[in-house]
Amino acid sequence: MVDPTGNGTENAKNHFTKAMEEAKAAAQALADECREKFTQTKDEWSGEAKSKSGEAKEKAGAFAGEVKVKAAEYANEGKARTSQAIVGLSKIIDDNAGLIDEKAGAKYGDYARSAAKSMQDAAARLDEKSLDDLGADAKEFVRKSPGLAVGMAVAAGFLVGRMFKKSK
Repeated sequence: MVDPTGNGTENAKNHFTKAMEEAKAAAQALADECREKFTQTKDEWSGEAKSKSGEAKEKAGAFAGEVKVKAAEYANEGKARTSQAIVGLSKIIDDNAGLIDEKAGAKYGDYARSAAKSMQDAAARLDEKSLDDLGADAKEFVRKSPGLAVGMAVAAGFLVGRMFKKSK
């Protein structure tokens, strides 16, 4: 039916405009709700991630502490074994000094005794020093004689490589 006054078109336009405004308002409300949910979820995830990160840092710190303690124990054990090995070698040399006297002469026997005594003194100094003191001594040695330190490292590396080289 046609409205002779033309108000039907006007009413339809008004209804359409009103429906569009309601749709826009509903879309805006939905967007606001989504934004709010996203922010809440993001904050929850962020908080959970921070919590997990903190836990991981604590565990890593505890593990690092345990590793340091174990490394110190192994280093002290290695120091003690090295000292014992030096003392044992010095005793072998000292015990054989008499044989060296007989075979090569008293002068060489005295050299052997002197070497044995020096080795015993070195072992005693090694026992007396802490790992920190030994580390500081090593750093000082490298500062004073870098060429000699590199040469010793190369020689040690060569010897270790030869010991572990697979036989063909």
